[in-house]
Amino acid sequence: MFEQFSRGYYLGRLYVEPSPDETAKMCSAQHERVNRQLYTDGEGIERTDQPLVMKVGQTHLAVHGDEQVPADTLAVPEAILTEAVRNPPTLTEVLLAKADRAAQLLEFADGPMGV
Repeated sequence: MFEQFSRGYYLGRLYVEPSPDETAKMCSAQHERVNRQLYTDGEGIERTDQPLVMKVGQTHLAVHGDEQVPADTLAVPEAILTEAVRNPPTLTEVLLAKADRAAQLLEFADGPMGV
């Protein structure tokens, strides 16, 4: 789903669609799997429900899992979507922040996150 891109990000392609919610969401099973593979280190009990940090266009988003979102889809609040994607839903390149970069972004985020 995601592959190495740079020191701070992985690159993936997801269908990006509008969401009436205030938070960005993706398929909960995929969210947990990506969280486990890329944000945990395999030692001790680790949470896999932490938000993933993705960049769509110029906006960073805290992405949560949701059972209502189809696989390979990122549901983005409409206000953010209009700035980032033309003609949704569309297959879009999405950057996923690596664990250390995500921690930095979440630490400095104001509000639910459009960093």
